[in-house]
Amino acid sequence: MTAPRLNAALLPSLKPGIRRPGYDRAALGIGIVHLGLGAFHRAHQAVYTEERLEAGETGWGISGLSLRSPAVRDALAPQDGLYTVLTRAPGGDEARIIGSVVEALTVPEQPELALRRLAAPRTRIISLTVTEKAYCRDANGALDESHSDIRADLAGGGFPRSVPGLLAAALRARADSGAGGVTLMTCDNLPDNGGTLARVLGRFVALRDPGLAGWMAEHVSFPATMVDRIVPATTEAEREAIAALGYTDAWPVVAEPFSQWVVEDRFVNGRPRWEAAGALMVGDVHAYELMKLRCLNGAHSSLAYLGAVAGIPTVSEAMAEPLLAAFLQKLWTQDVIPTLPPVPGIDLPGYTAQLEDRFRNPAIRHRLLQIAMDGSQKLPQRLLRPAAERLAQGAVPAAIALAVAAWMRFLLGEDETGGTHAIDDPMGTKLAEVARGAGRDADALSAALFALPEVFDPSLAADAGFRAAVRDALATLLRDGVRPALRAALA
Repeated sequence: MTAPRLNAALLPSLKPGIRRPGYDRAALGIGIVHLGLGAFHRAHQAVYTEERLEAGETGWGISGLSLRSPAVRDALAPQDGLYTVLTRAPGGDEARIIGSVVEALTVPEQPELALRRLAAPRTRIISLTVTEKAYCRDANGALDESHSDIRADLAGGGFPRSVPGLLAAALRARADSGAGGVTLMTCDNLPDNGGTLARVLGRFVALRDPGLAGWMAEHVSFPATMVDRIVPATTEAEREAIAALGYTDAWPVVAEPFSQWVVEDRFVNGRPRWEAAGALMVGDVHAYELMKLRCLNGAHSSLAYLGAVAGIPTVSEAMAEPLLAAFLQKLWTQDVIPTLPPVPGIDLPGYTAQLEDRFRNPAIRHRLLQIAMDGSQKLPQRLLRPAAERLAQGAVPAAIALAVAAWMRFLLGEDETGGTHAIDDPMGTKLAEVARGAGRDADALSAALFALPEVFDPSLAADAGFRAAVRDALATLLRDGVRPALRAALA
């Protein structure tokens, strides 16, 4: 017999060990509209908000907007917006039903309703987890005015296609209606993410609706944030684990026990007391952001490319390889930590030791190919900027060079076991063409990729020491394989 589908009516009959909302969801008001209703938001910010709803702050229900696919809406709507966070630790699983997502909408199918939510007076925070590529930035972090969606939105004549276009339309509607100020809070892994959003959106507004700029300056804030929780893609194994608890959830999310959220406390129209739920509200996020982007995300990308080329499927399995675990230690101690400023309240060697334990969690099957996505967007902030800083300090970042070489090798689309993989990247077609053209020639392949200013800052690409380190590591990867290349790097 199929287990009953999760919904509000089912909550009282669930097993006692399953935590569920203890407040009246019917009494919630929508105070947050979130763009990008994916797994990460539902396992992270929505959980912090859930804690505040439980504490009686009932004005902060979330309206979740999916920007492309109706899949999340179709999964959550029959469940009254409820879903399960399945926390997986070596000692066992813990299931919690989250009720903070009041509704799930799909922007292409419900554009006018989505815009009304964004422009409603009671919406005081618009948050985002839309991935790096959705900000439509160029290689310098400015608005990519050649992006097809940006060109279409600047031309007008239809509903916005881009995130900057949608936000500008929402702010114009708020300004015209007197809806009041709003905080735009990005939770994506971008350097200075709040400043990046402000810069991209500000330029879009200057081009499309310059009269809105003055209202924005007075009524909109862009706090920076740092978010951290490992949230792998949901698989049938998680759905089966939920079914074993006695109910069906079309789209649960799975997460590690650890969660961290650092938020610049700069809100123009109020916010939940997230600090009471464990968030750290600070005056400056920069040091925390660099720590996470370079220590965690940089290590993840390094593992992803080296591990995927070696034919290893997940992070925990990669960490079971002694050479890869030792490589991360070298990456952190020699190439990353020397580029970081002091982080208030954080011991950096202790932080990386904690990261290693988290990566080893066998209950979390975080696929390396998932982490490897969008490398052209991720590598500059995670690995290439710290590489440039180490060069400026007079050191050649050899561990980063090997990780970059592994990305180049990954672009050939095949691993050492004979398996193949797609290049899932906004530049995927171009990157695959470059790799095919160069083939397994380390000189040709590295030179062709270094010539892409969308990925490599020209000053870094021109550094002879870094180019040589990457080229030599790539040659070893192509000739001998990942494990010999790791041994050479660790020698």
